[in-house]
Amino acid sequence: MQAIVAPAPGGPETLELREVPRPTPGPGEVLIRVAAAGVNPVDAKTRGGAGATGFLGGSPTPEDGAGAFPWIPGWDVAGTVAEAGYGVARFAPGDRVFGTIGFPRAAGAYAEYAVAHVSQLSRSPRSLSDEETAALPLGGLTAWQALVDAGGLETNQRVVITAASGGVGHLAVQIAADLGAHVIAVGSTANLGYLRGLGAHEVIDRTTTDYAQAIEPVDLVLDGIGGAERTRAFSVVRPGGAVLTLPSASAGDPPPRDDVRGPRVFIAPDGLELQLLTGSVERGALRPTVAEVLPLADAARAHELIEGGAVRGKLVLRVGD
Repeated sequence: MQAIVAPAPGGPETLELREVPRPTPGPGEVLIRVAAAGVNPVDAKTRGGAGATGFLGGSPTPEDGAGAFPWIPGWDVAGTVAEAGYGVARFAPGDRVFGTIGFPRAAGAYAEYAVAHVSQLSRSPRSLSDEETAALPLGGLTAWQALVDAGGLETNQRVVITAASGGVGHLAVQIAADLGAHVIAVGSTANLGYLRGLGAHEVIDRTTTDYAQAIEPVDLVLDGIGGAERTRAFSVVRPGGAVLTLPSASAGDPPPRDDVRGPRVFIAPDGLELQLLTGSVERGALRPTVAEVLPLADAARAHELIEGGAVRGKLVLRVGD
C-alpha cells in the first residue's frame, strides 16, 4: 500500500510517499480502507521529534526521538472496513467507520490502510462526507473530554473557549452550546462572525481586547494557547471552576489558585464517546469545518499549513478514490 513516511525527525519536507506493507488486523481489530485522514497539530509536532514521539513505540525512546522513526503519521481516520479480525462482531466489511486510532502510539493514518481496535471506532455519521468525518474525531474527543469529562460542564454554566476557530475550539464551541452552556468564544477579527454562526453567545476579538478584562467570572476556560493565556484564564474563573489546558498548549507552572482546578487534558480514543458526537452531528448540533482537503501526496503541504497557524477548522488528506 501507499503511505506517507517520516524517515527521521525533521521538517515537513522530510515526509515521503512510499510503498509499505499492508497491516493485518489482530483479534478485536479491523483493517480500514482509509478514505480520508485528519491532520492535527500533534502530527506535525511528532514529525519534528516532539509531540507524542516518546509514545510511538510504546516504550521509552532516545531523547531525539530517532528510535520511533521511520513513522507513518496520523491518528484520525474515516473509511470502510476491509477485513474484520478474530472475534469482531460490531463491524463487518463494508461498514463506514471513523475514529482516533491508537493514540498516542503509532497508528499510521496517513496510509491507504490502517488497523484499529473496535473499541476506538464508531460508525460514520450518515450526514457527513468521509472528509468531514475525518475532521471530527481527535478534535471532537478532545473538546468533549475537556469540557465534560474533566470540566464537568453543566447547563447554564459560563465557559470561555480560546483559540475558538481552531481544530478543537470550533468543535468545543458547538458542543458547549449544545449542552446548554453560555459560550464566550475568543478569536481573531476575521473569525468573529464565523464563531457566532457556530453558536457562541458572546465573541471577543483577541487582537483588540483582553477577554479577562471584558467579562464577568466564568465556570470554565478551555485554554488552547497556554503560557500567559493560561495565567489570564485563572484570573477569570470563579472559585470551584477549572482551567482546562490542551496538550498542544504549554501547561506552564502549577495552578496559581488553590480554589480553581487546572487539569491538562490528554485525549483518549473512545468509540462510545464518538457515538455521542455522531448523535450530535445527526441532530444538526455539530458539524466539523474542513478548511482544505489535500491529496495524500501533499501531506508536507498540510503540515506547513498547520504549523503556520490561522487554520479555521481542520485540514484533511484525501486518501481513497
